[in-house]
Amino acid sequence: MTYVIEMLNIRKEFPGIVANDDITLQVKPGEIHALLGENGAGKSTLMSVLFGLYQPERGTIKVQGKEVRIANPNVANALGIGMVHQHFKLVHNFTVTENIILGMERMRNGRIDIHTAARRIQELSARYRLSVDPYARIEDISVGMQQRVEILKMLYRDAEILIFDEPTAVLTPQEIVELMDIMRKMAAEGKTILLITHKLKEIKAAADRCTIIRKGKTIATLDVQETTGEKMAELMVGRPVTFKLEKKQAQPGEEVLRIENLNVRDQRGLPAVKNVNLSARAGEIVGVAGVDGNGQTQLVDAITGLRKIESGRVLLHGADISSLPVRNRNEAGLGHIPEDRHKHGLVLDFNLEDNMILETYYQEPFSKFGVLKREAIRKYAAGLIEQFDVRAGQGGQTLARSMSGGNQQKAIIAREIDRSPSLMVVVQPTRGLDVGAVEYIHRRILDERDKGKTILLFSLELDEILNLSDRILVMYEGEIVGRLDAADTNENELGLIMAGAGGRDRHA
Repeated sequence: MTYVIEMLNIRKEFPGIVANDDITLQVKPGEIHALLGENGAGKSTLMSVLFGLYQPERGTIKVQGKEVRIANPNVANALGIGMVHQHFKLVHNFTVTENIILGMERMRNGRIDIHTAARRIQELSARYRLSVDPYARIEDISVGMQQRVEILKMLYRDAEILIFDEPTAVLTPQEIVELMDIMRKMAAEGKTILLITHKLKEIKAAADRCTIIRKGKTIATLDVQETTGEKMAELMVGRPVTFKLEKKQAQPGEEVLRIENLNVRDQRGLPAVKNVNLSARAGEIVGVAGVDGNGQTQLVDAITGLRKIESGRVLLHGADISSLPVRNRNEAGLGHIPEDRHKHGLVLDFNLEDNMILETYYQEPFSKFGVLKREAIRKYAAGLIEQFDVRAGQGGQTLARSMSGGNQQKAIIAREIDRSPSLMVVVQPTRGLDVGAVEYIHRRILDERDKGKTILLFSLELDEILNLSDRILVMYEGEIVGRLDAADTNENELGLIMAGAGGRDRHA
């Protein structure tokens, strides 16, 4: 059997941690091969070795049967290997086209030929139904759109072996179905796809075979059609995993959050949130569903103080917080788990313990007379790391930048939940997390609700919205077009309302 990719006995170490411990991966030509494992299991590291971002301590890589040394991503590209990273590698003040052609610019009359490249990008975008504007700036487009730019970058370079690292983390159910169709079409055309994901549903829908990695070691390679989601989850986490969330009926108390006639503009000055009214009470989870880019980000920014409000009011416990700075909102009882963990959640060049006190460093016991108390900070961080199972090679001293995406997310959630604010604005809380971690985070969010806290949950995962929420609001083009009882709706109906096919009000 000739494999298109063989990674044999790969070992990759980082200070204090063995990320890949003698891993073997063999991929057949034209198949969709899933790589499944917990956060920090070593999946992204293994694919970064294949893409030339890391050099392994030992092991052999063969492409199309020939042994190769992939010294850097340019070598990988020359071998026909492309990669869409979990954390996108884009220059924010460049346009879509400038990002895609970076490193392979074609000249015309002494200038970079942007227009020919943009035309080709437009064609690829249309062919794969990606709807990307070649002239848009990266900083002006949504996270979901940025991911499509990464996919176009690979297609533009004619990659034959495509690595997708958590590709659906920012897509709606309908977009996920489309992406799976695109992947199957690519595989039918002879391209080979490596899919890193935690989502068992997607593996069942798209993959032919699946290799499971746990704590840096290969556990098994399975034929997807001949196994179950439960079996894969158990192999991945090392214990049986519960998929259905057991939750008590909500007991809503007094109103905690009220938003009145809120209008917010986006970065281009266009209306993004239009006359939004909503309220949330103590002891309930209000889910906000919607296709990415329908005003959710601007609504979150307005509530948390990251964006100026055009008109309207945000009331917390009856007090108007619309013009308060972020710190004052936090002190008034607001917590925020942000969508973009790198931009708004962590300081990547700080270590983990300093990230744990970002909002409270000026308070006792963490500082006195303006001087940080290291011992108290260390003890506090160590407690949170253990309680929330944040996997960090060097404990509180680990640089945030060096941690896996899922463990960065767990660190933010630990910090916010431990502050126990009366209102938590939670955005994409389980983006990029494995089933074991998702189960844990969902349970913690429910515990907060049961303690009488208010949760405003923004998520692109319909399963998450339906599982956690007591009430659901649907946003479309900056307006709330549907208000529903979570127990009284389903994924299909929500998907239709999200796509603008007639909203409705139907809730207790």
